[in-house]
Amino acid sequence: MISIIMPCYNEAEYISQCLDSIIHNIYPKENLEILIYDGGSKDETLELLNGYKNKYQCLKIKHNPKKIQSAAMNLGIKEARGDIIIRMDAHTFYDKDYISQIVSLLTNADVVNVGGPQVGIGNSYVTNSIAIAVSSPFVAGNAAYRFEKIKERFVDTVYLGAWWKKDLLEIGGFDESFVINEDYELNYRLRAKGGKILFSPKVKSKYFVRASFIKLIKQYFRYGFWKIKTLKKHPKSLVLRQLAAPIFVLALIFSMALFFLGFSYLFWGISLVYIFTFLLFAFKILNNKELKYLPMFFILAFSIHLSWGLGFFCGIIYWFLLHRKERKGIA
Repeated sequence: MISIIMPCYNEAEYISQCLDSIIHNIYPKENLEILIYDGGSKDETLELLNGYKNKYQCLKIKHNPKKIQSAAMNLGIKEARGDIIIRMDAHTFYDKDYISQIVSLLTNADVVNVGGPQVGIGNSYVTNSIAIAVSSPFVAGNAAYRFEKIKERFVDTVYLGAWWKKDLLEIGGFDESFVINEDYELNYRLRAKGGKILFSPKVKSKYFVRASFIKLIKQYFRYGFWKIKTLKKHPKSLVLRQLAAPIFVLALIFSMALFFLGFSYLFWGISLVYIFTFLLFAFKILNNKELKYLPMFFILAFSIHLSWGLGFFCGIIYWFLLHRKERKGIA
């Protein structure tokens, strides 16, 4: 028995394509339940979900009063009848053997979590550029789950994920104090207990990237901001790639300060190194048909690094200073 848990909120644009891809998976329907936890959608999501519920007995719609993904996952873990829990995202559609590949890997390997690459897709110049940017080594560093062509290997985290229910119950499920980065935090606890997390390109899916530049920048600012909460709880969870953007932002701010004091060489030096490094990565990954995305790719890469780095420093201020004062005030 497999239990799919899907947090959901205002996904009318994507939910039908997502559910169709799950329903058409080759895994037997009689051994499958789909638990969807809606956080109070204001669009047509619930109407569409009810249509699927009436057609497929394996699909159940639940309410998630806390709205956040970690809360939805914990509700699902408690109610799930399956031995294996698979997290799915409403913004994603899945290959027909997605579930069977996960079950095969999870049952035949000594691992606690299995996942595949996070392959982004778009439908416009901007969204196609976003898909290229977030899947590039220049932006994602060595995060294996961002790259489709990396071979099967053990990693620190994966996109979405699948676990044995007993393992999730043993560590107490997801930490609901995390609005963002809840998956990385949970995977860190699993690895701290000796568990292995397997990345496999056999687990195939594609997700729709953020539909606008502003939404993307906000997303990466939140990633940087909530990374500090993770580091506060698990200081040893820091990996080098997570320091790249903060160091770049710090160097940029310092060089700009010197620039206005009459010392411009450092600012121009950092700028030229950044542009040169970007071009090295860009021309390595872009084919001739994709060169038209080069200008937007650069703008997005710079903006992502800047927003993640600024979010990181704002997180330090909040989680180590302001939040600490708030907690003292409550006490």
